[in-house]
Amino acid sequence: MFLHVGQEVVLNEKNIIGIFDLDGIYVSKDIMQFLSNEEKKGNVINVTMELPKSFIITDIDNKIYISQISVQTLKKRSSFIEEYKT
Repeated sequence: MFLHVGQEVVLNEKNIIGIFDLDGIYVSKDIMQFLSNEEKKGNVINVTMELPKSFIITDIDNKIYISQISVQTLKKRSSFIEEYKT
């Protein structure tokens, strides 16, 4: 199934490796360094004009999507889809 991650971007759930929080009070230096390094490599796609709340790592050319949608909302959207699969 597919997951809307912001703006006009929809990802196939099979390609999502993980969804991680950027909305917390504390985001580690390691996470910020990781995202900075990946951005320099051209692997980061920002799908928001707002304050980012999450990032999604995919196996599509190692792309990482920065989203304004919270991890909790993305999880609910994914669970919502799962309810209708059965």
